[in-house]
Amino acid sequence: MFEYYNCEWLLPEIMDVVRLFNAQDETFGHHFEYSAGNYFNCIEYGGNFYDYKNTVFTEDEIEFKRYAKRFAKLAFYNLLSNAKGVKMPYGALTGIRPTKLAYMEKEAGRDFKQLFDECGVDSQNTAHVERILQVQKPYYENKGGQDLFVSLPFCPTKCEYCSFITAPISATKKYLDDYVSCVEKELNSIEPILDNIKSIYIGGGTPFAVEERHLGRIYAAINALSLPKCEYTVEAGRPDTFTEEKLKLSKDFGVTRICINPQSFKDETLIKIGRKHTSADIYKAFDMSAKYGFDVNVDLIAGLADETIEDFALSLKKAIELDPANITVHTLSLKAGAKLKENCDRLYVDGIGEMIKLSRQMLTQAGYRPYYMYRQKYQAGGWENCGWAKPEKECVYNIDVMEEIADNVAVGANAISKKLFDGGERLERCASPKDIPTYIQKVDKIIADRNKLFGKD
Repeated sequence: MFEYYNCEWLLPEIMDVVRLFNAQDETFGHHFEYSAGNYFNCIEYGGNFYDYKNTVFTEDEIEFKRYAKRFAKLAFYNLLSNAKGVKMPYGALTGIRPTKLAYMEKEAGRDFKQLFDECGVDSQNTAHVERILQVQKPYYENKGGQDLFVSLPFCPTKCEYCSFITAPISATKKYLDDYVSCVEKELNSIEPILDNIKSIYIGGGTPFAVEERHLGRIYAAINALSLPKCEYTVEAGRPDTFTEEKLKLSKDFGVTRICINPQSFKDETLIKIGRKHTSADIYKAFDMSAKYGFDVNVDLIAGLADETIEDFALSLKKAIELDPANITVHTLSLKAGAKLKENCDRLYVDGIGEMIKLSRQMLTQAGYRPYYMYRQKYQAGGWENCGWAKPEKECVYNIDVMEEIADNVAVGANAISKKLFDGGERLERCASPKDIPTYIQKVDKIIADRNKLFGKD
């Protein structure tokens, strides 16, 4: 990979770019120097040397390192893009939140579009980011406060692409009673640290996979906190887990939003990815839910299991016809811990760019607006995940979490509490173990660590 380099802390950033071009097996050399505001990157590749120079004067070490990383990534991006004749949709930007970078530029008094252009971002994607910022404006102006997240990491089966800690509930059911008891204990412990709760979100798996009595216990523990009326989402999940009893229970406890996550409307695809339901079950879940008046989010994934552009377009069409409040379009990604990652090292999806562009076109025409986005490493074609909503139906929780503009009080296995400091300039985290038995054993320590984070120890 690297025959030589002189700046180890730049390597992770550089490798993000190398992976974009699937060049992990190729050989490079890299030498970095800085002098009087000049950033020099010399790269050896294919028997030739390439020199890149950028000039910016910085005020402190943090800013210096930010620019050093940016220019090193840009140098490798320009080299590999020219060498391979390929342009990536977001150019040299490899971070998971392009919108966050745009906000940073705006707050510094600079035009983020200029930076995006320098980094090789496609103009249509720059416009897409700008559109998201416009939709987010009233939410961003209301930043602050807290969101409550409750993790229920249980699913009927584990899908091929999934990297969550979920396992088939048949294997984890033995922990369920103890797990719910620990979540109840955590919820009871957070009351002193709660202030200005803006939203509640229950996810982490398929919450409707658990029995009604367990779901009711979680709802009751949340209800006991006497929170103000706010957006209340349950990522109910797979259509085959829906029952009238769980839907009524959710409504009775004040849930306002649910997620029905088909991922695809093609039955052959559902079988390939490890789902145990059909497209007919999606419609049944919608029919059952309709009488309760929930705002509904539908999840789709572009690039699943050899689907064509036409297959994906049909799923989009059917999702739009169901008229949900939100439609989230994910781009297939290779994730550590997923079965898909075990079966291949590199992800090629024919037509993935056309699928994403088609989703933007169809959803815009149907009256939806993009309101949050994020990207992941190893994502097909270097594209993004994007949430679309009808006007004033945006999910507060999604915006707050992705833009990191509110504290997050999180309970359960693999939950990460986050607190903002210094007016949002600094963020500290407190993470719970991913493994369910370990979480159960360490729940008291988790409570103590979170109390310390929020200044209530």
